[in-house]
Amino acid sequence: MTTCKESPFYNFKVLDRNGKEYPLSSTKGKVVLVVNTASKCSFTVQYQGLEDIYRRLQEQYNEDFVILGFPCNQFLRQEPGSNNDIQSFCQLNYGVTFPVLAKVNVNGGLAAPIYQWLKQQKKGSLGCQRITWNFTKFVIDRHGKVRSRWSPTKKPETLEAHLIELLKEN
Repeated sequence: MTTCKESPFYNFKVLDRNGKEYPLSSTKGKVVLVVNTASKCSFTVQYQGLEDIYRRLQEQYNEDFVILGFPCNQFLRQEPGSNNDIQSFCQLNYGVTFPVLAKVNVNGGLAAPIYQWLKQQKKGSLGCQRITWNFTKFVIDRHGKVRSRWSPTKKPETLEAHLIELLKEN
């Protein structure tokens, strides 16, 4: 009898915008889109595309899909606000209902452990681990495996077919 080893993804605990623990084990069995975000970036409009697919897929697949937004101020300081400022911005401007967590670093020695792990699992273009800019996206399947990594230029709505494919898998 073979046993399936649980993905390390579920062992990570991050902080929500209020500084409370948000265990990624709460996403077990779900398809997860992880994205580093910023409020003052040319890609900030992607919040709308993210929210649109979040609502559609949540409704269509009985909440088996989640987006986790991780604000980051490492790229030209384009996310300067507090966690509450960021949440207000997202809700007022884009009607965001998916979890926007506490601000993190995605690169360097102070990178959040979840981002250290994600970058090891899926490298970017030319084999580079480093996150190059805001709105880099990682897709994690129902088993906690990182299935894809997408550049900031990849619009969220163009990921919908890929996400649906993963949602249909067991």
